[in-house]
Amino acid sequence: MNLLKRQGFYNSIILYAGTALGFFNLSILFQRFLTKEEIGFFGLMTAVVLLYSQIASIGINNIILKYFPYHRTEDKKHGGFVSFVIIWCTFNFLIFTILFIVFKDYIIAYYQSHAGSALLVKYFYIIAPMAGLTMAFTVTESLAITVFKNILSSFLREVVLRVFTVISILLIAASVFNYGDFLNIYLATNVLIVVVLWFSLYKSKQFKISSITPQLKSQKREFIKYGFFTLLSTTSFVLIQSLDTLMLSTMTGDLGLVGIYYTFFSIAVVISLPARALGRTSLQIISQAWAENDLPKIGKIYHKTSVVQMLVGCLLFIGLVVNKNFILTLLHKPEYAGHYDVFMVVGIAFLTDITGGVNGYIINLSKYYRYTTYFIVATVLVCGLCNWILIPSLSMMGAAISYLVAMIMINFLSWFFVKVKFGLQPFTKAHILIMLVSVVALAAGYYMPIIQNIWIDMCARSLLVLVVYAVPTYLLKISDDVNYTVNKIIFKDK
Repeated sequence: MNLLKRQGFYNSIILYAGTALGFFNLSILFQRFLTKEEIGFFGLMTAVVLLYSQIASIGINNIILKYFPYHRTEDKKHGGFVSFVIIWCTFNFLIFTILFIVFKDYIIAYYQSHAGSALLVKYFYIIAPMAGLTMAFTVTESLAITVFKNILSSFLREVVLRVFTVISILLIAASVFNYGDFLNIYLATNVLIVVVLWFSLYKSKQFKISSITPQLKSQKREFIKYGFFTLLSTTSFVLIQSLDTLMLSTMTGDLGLVGIYYTFFSIAVVISLPARALGRTSLQIISQAWAENDLPKIGKIYHKTSVVQMLVGCLLFIGLVVNKNFILTLLHKPEYAGHYDVFMVVGIAFLTDITGGVNGYIINLSKYYRYTTYFIVATVLVCGLCNWILIPSLSMMGAAISYLVAMIMINFLSWFFVKVKFGLQPFTKAHILIMLVSVVALAAGYYMPIIQNIWIDMCARSLLVLVVYAVPTYLLKISDDVNYTVNKIIFKDK
């Protein structure tokens, strides 16, 4: 658990630094120096690339995390595990990319009549290499996680990539770069972070490339079976994350609307940061615990992550809600003002998801991993149906409501399954206390008188919410981990 706390702490710092950079990019630079259509294309490209890389990998990230603990060896060859991963990724990516190229004309023809389609036609070439780099990075990251080295990958993706994005946008502002140059620099930066991460893993001497052992080869059928099941579940989950953007773009035919939705969605992602920070470390600990059949450890992590994620997530959500005027001023474009309720609905969806803790990890890394696929596929179908019904009448709000429905459904199904099959569930009175404290803090921030200077107003409002939220949280001892951290940092307890 000390490892979970330590790496979770460092990952949190990196994620929040990266989020600050991302917020600066999206809320200030993008809004001032890119058009809504250009922002929309960037959001659409991100969604497509993520889906592309997931499908092309055929579940390799999950295979690594589930099966590596069983093949770990002292000589660092691990039965040729790295060689198996390289062959698997190369072959599958080439096959999928050939299919992608074959259907290129059909994809472009479909979007030809949509607003902003010229951007898709012009920059279509960037999608395949971006997907390949994304897959290479996540696979290398998965290998690093198996040996509990996950700080660098987080730093590269959250900080380095965004620093280069800042530089590129500033060069657009200075009329040195155009939008095409920005995308090319983004592509080149992805090459850089993949190379750096791979070199770091190589220097760690935790893995050696060697021939694949007969024992590993004998599990080929099991790997393929698990890979396809987790491909379906992982791709479906990515589809849940992207379906609103994809369907909004196809059903409205307006990349400008996609740009607004992508902006609000990306701001709401801030709420999921505690889950991302803890998930990176807890994932491998849960995998190792299943290998050792240590159910009490899994239950402990399940509870702790749910409490901490809900606690921090609620504070972030409240801060974003009460500072509405400040955020809309930063966004600079007046058309955002009429759609802030879209952000609030998406924010509640993220809050619902992170409160579920690591329920999905617990199922996916157990022998019942197929149920993750069943639950997520069912959720995708419901989410797609909701989008199909709601987007024509409610536009962006329809997409937001569909995403909220999806998050409630997948987390309820996962919670219920873990409760029934393993006798584990994360909810205690701590969650009720968090909700009560959140209501009080939200009311304090919302009804505070407005200060004319938006910067002073934001600082004063945020400070008020923080004090009203943090003091009872500490005194009521809602989270032992949070109190431990506060005591260690502020009160210098050993």
